[in-house]
Amino acid sequence: MRYGQRGGYTPAEQERRERVRLQAAEWFEAGESTRTVAARLRVHERSVSRWRKAWREGGRPALLSKGPVSREKLSAAQWARLDAELRRGPLAWGYAEDQCWTLGRVKTLIGRLFHIGSTLEGVGKLLHRPRLVGAGPGPARDGAG
Repeated sequence: MRYGQRGGYTPAEQERRERVRLQAAEWFEAGESTRTVAARLRVHERSVSRWRKAWREGGRPALLSKGPVSREKLSAAQWARLDAELRRGPLAWGYAEDQCWTLGRVKTLIGRLFHIGSTLEGVGKLLHRPRLVGAGPGPARDGAG
């Protein structure tokens, strides 16, 4: 999966890729060639070359995952406020024609509340992403979307 296709790797995919890099480090230590490591791991030789360079310069720790590729867009306080505003309903925000939260309306709400821009796809992912803050279902399960 490329970053441009779906916004980065899942935590499980990050762990899997880290295991691959650490396996490569074992073979680097054993003196295996770049071509051999690439063939055994079924990855491109350029990737193995980058990993080998990082390993030479920083050892095995240089091949460990650096964590998520993006940070949370909303803080815990912002999540709480967004949740409260979504519970107030669309009418409270001037949407009198129907009582449905759409991604477009939630996008507008987030922009008005926090001055954060996003795409409709980004808002959908934001609302369906498991949150580390708070407990219980997120706003997406409370009628948003």
